[in-house]
Amino acid sequence: MVAARRTWLLAGALTALVLVVAVVTYLAVRSDPYVAPRPSGTVTTADPSGAARALQRLEGAVDARDGAAAAGLAPADDAAARDLLVAVAANADALHVDDFTARYVDEVGAVDPAGRWQAAVDLTWRFAGFDADPVHEEVLVGFELGAGDHDIAITSVGGGDRRSPLWLTGPLEVRRSAGALVLATTAEEADLVAQRAEAAVPVVRDVLPDWDGRLVVEVPGSEQALDAALAAGAGTYANIAAVTASVDGTVADGSQVHVFVNPDVYDDLEPVGGQVVLTHEATHLATGAPLTSGVPLWLLEGFADYVALHAVDLPITTTAGQIIQQVRTSGAPDHLPGQPEFDQADTHLGAAYESAWVACLVLADTGGQDALVRLYQRVSRGQALDDELRRQVGLTEAGLTRLWQRRLEELAAQATNGA
Repeated sequence: MVAARRTWLLAGALTALVLVVAVVTYLAVRSDPYVAPRPSGTVTTADPSGAARALQRLEGAVDARDGAAAAGLAPADDAAARDLLVAVAANADALHVDDFTARYVDEVGAVDPAGRWQAAVDLTWRFAGFDADPVHEEVLVGFELGAGDHDIAITSVGGGDRRSPLWLTGPLEVRRSAGALVLATTAEEADLVAQRAEAAVPVVRDVLPDWDGRLVVEVPGSEQALDAALAAGAGTYANIAAVTASVDGTVADGSQVHVFVNPDVYDDLEPVGGQVVLTHEATHLATGAPLTSGVPLWLLEGFADYVALHAVDLPITTTAGQIIQQVRTSGAPDHLPGQPEFDQADTHLGAAYESAWVACLVLADTGGQDALVRLYQRVSRGQALDDELRRQVGLTEAGLTRLWQRRLEELAAQATNGA
């Protein structure tokens, strides 16, 4: 029995040896290389090199303002992506986009079953004639494997937790003048904002003659689109008609600053109010306000309102109506407005702006407009507020506060007597 089992094992071993020899002989004589079969469940991976080539083609399409070439970068069955890329090329033409580059950084998330993934892409560009230096922005771009006219297609631009530059998100209406560049999602919005932007430039230059007068205003289609453009949390600008900010979110020297409008709030303003808001923001842009630190909020916002309102022919009971009512009800505040008063959730936000404006009126009345301008400029460059108050207008902050309180009380008394 043992001998029989040994004989069976020996026969099996010889058979296996013959099979191995046969396989080796077959592999040695076959002409095509052997490729191991792909295991089931293999995960598709991103193709950074192919995506980089797609971005190079996008650069070429943008530089050439070639909508057809841009459309060819989209998946053949994705009309939305095709329309987006055509719009990007058209926007580049209207906005005079220059210095455009697109560099693949790294994928964000896995490739889905359809072969699509997103990646962080470092983009640079500038609006020639208005942006002195290029903007540098890391933006999410969508890609798809083996789709379209090339090995890798582009499916989307923007989204996620990064900024979504307005000119890269869809068709725009562009209005250009010597001093203002406006980009909006509708012709009606573009016409309205362009008219007010052009009117704002000479008003700001009347107070700040050294400003070069290059104003860029971006008007997304909704408050949500504004949040996406600035990578802000939902509701960040719910009560704000417009905001001045660096395009890439940095505060470094050379960062490009634009005005961004919240149409959900701005469109409800009366014509004079809409003009004042835009001139106020143009003042922030002209003074580089988003790129400076250390300027007290009452001076920052009060000065912008001083510039915006100095050419407006309205009674002070209108332009300071909210703070006057507050003083009539509760008396004058015990301090100049600061961060708590300028909190966007504060129900007295309008009163805070008006009271800051009155403080700047007091400074201009005491030392003259030029002294107010010098005070603002020097404090924004890092000089101490108390030192500059003494130097420019001969006041301490405590002395200014007393004069400001007295002015508010006088205005409240006048309003009461006139009621």
